[in-house]
Amino acid sequence: MSQISATAPAPSAPGISSDKGVVLVVSLLILIGAQLIGQLISPRQSLLFLIGGLLGATLYHASFGFTGGWRRFVVEKRGRAMRAQMLMIGVAAIAFIPLLGLGNAFGQPLVGATAPVGVSVLIGAAIFGLGMQLGGGCGSGTLFTVGGGSARMLVTLAFFIIGALAGTAHLPYWLTLPSMPATSLGTVLGVPGGVAVTLIGLAAVALVTALIERRTHGDIEKAPKPARHGIERLLHGPWPLVGAGLLLAALNLATLLAAGHPWSITYGFGLWGAKIAQAVGVPVETWEFWTWPAQARALNDSVLADVTSVMDFGIILGAALAAGLAGKFAPRDKLPFLSLLAAVVGGLLMGYGARLSFGCNIGALFSGIASGSLHGWLWFAAAFAGSYLGILARPIFGLDGFKTS
Repeated sequence: MSQISATAPAPSAPGISSDKGVVLVVSLLILIGAQLIGQLISPRQSLLFLIGGLLGATLYHASFGFTGGWRRFVVEKRGRAMRAQMLMIGVAAIAFIPLLGLGNAFGQPLVGATAPVGVSVLIGAAIFGLGMQLGGGCGSGTLFTVGGGSARMLVTLAFFIIGALAGTAHLPYWLTLPSMPATSLGTVLGVPGGVAVTLIGLAAVALVTALIERRTHGDIEKAPKPARHGIERLLHGPWPLVGAGLLLAALNLATLLAAGHPWSITYGFGLWGAKIAQAVGVPVETWEFWTWPAQARALNDSVLADVTSVMDFGIILGAALAAGLAGKFAPRDKLPFLSLLAAVVGGLLMGYGARLSFGCNIGALFSGIASGSLHGWLWFAAAFAGSYLGILARPIFGLDGFKTS
């Protein structure tokens, strides 16, 4: 964070405009939620809820989503956001791969975000990439913009949940298609080799974005000078992309140590959809996916017992608190029909694609690559290709501009 000049007086906190009602309500929800989760489930689950809150505030203040960054690189050939993403994943990988090689930390067993490498990931990630450009946000982007009060993104989230539920119905079929077993670079190459190959791959992506940007514009875009400093910038934003990326990497590491697995988002959406469907009489408990032991337990347990769900709730509330403190909660969205239709289609595609490909930009790309999983790289390539098609399709729905989300 930029420091206040020694010659300029620090802006006073009373001069910061905030939505006091929103701040009060959301703060109470976070405090009550943490207390309730701690009592009903465990103190560890309460901690994960609060980590989710910090993730939401960070995502909101940095507008740290993959959707806008990828779109800006494709259309404007500016790659600053993508390079921040690669740095974030690389920093996490330096910690994740050695820890996962040990198998436990502080008595907590650790497992990485690994998954089979096959047709399901290839098709699912491409579908997800297409959907995120129409929906207006990836998994994390959808949550933090909903927390910020976006009505359009609430539509995206609703259909994201429906798409994820449909994905659980069809995943057993997709898993019958050709695939390789889950492959960890840390296991295949050893910890030093896995870290080295992962960092080289991420550096190569960053270098390609820099070369394309320099060839197009003659320079590399620098971070804009902040209009605010100190406490005012902390509360109002925007936070620097690099700093936010490093903080997100640290919070993902905290998630790994507390939960025993890295940060993920979209599993919770499928679970919410299944519980809602079950409540209205749909026998989802008979679907093959929900008969698998871990899924059956999640379906029968309280939603507060699910790590992903609890962290998702935290992300929404953390973003809402950040928006309230910044005085930016609930911006007025224009909701023309075609834009709403894009939100519906985008949400459905993202939900379905995420289930087929074992996650979104967080669970599959960020946590997957940081875990040394080969499927994370396949997901990245396929989702970027799908995202490119989504960018081409945006004008059909009257969508334009490059608002980061």
